[in-house]
Amino acid sequence: MFSAMTTLTKVHVVISLIAICAGFVVTFGLLTAKRFDGWTTLFLIMTVLTSVTGFFFPFHGFTPAIGVGIVSLVVLAVAICARYVLKLIGRGRWIYAVTAMLALYLNVFVLIVQLFQKVPALKALAPTQTESPFLVAQLGLLVIFVVLTVLAAIRFRPGS
Repeated sequence: MFSAMTTLTKVHVVISLIAICAGFVVTFGLLTAKRFDGWTTLFLIMTVLTSVTGFFFPFHGFTPAIGVGIVSLVVLAVAICARYVLKLIGRGRWIYAVTAMLALYLNVFVLIVQLFQKVPALKALAPTQTESPFLVAQLGLLVIFVVLTVLAAIRFRPGS
């Protein structure tokens, strides 16, 4: 399957997977009150690149993917400001935690969409992505991320 992809698609997928992996490390840091500055920088850069490279694919009119990309970039702008401008001080701490988690959620949300579109076994379960398996996967993801986001906002209190 990977060999049939265009170069743009391969680059976009690799960037997205790096962003998601780094995002899970950042999530662990948020939940344990650790900053993980290097992982955070990697996560934010790769997540921005994921959204930006998504706009290079051919499209005709406004699509849900474009909407997710726009929302992601707005969320990331807020996360970056909270992290690097507000320096996690005061409201910057929980704003960063919430927006970082939201950015990761959007990446994983799109990953699930893509898996149901591209993996034959999953596509057979939900060919139009309106079927129960797809909806259960996305609802389960949402519930997990709501819980993780609340915990991250409460627990992330990094030292100076």
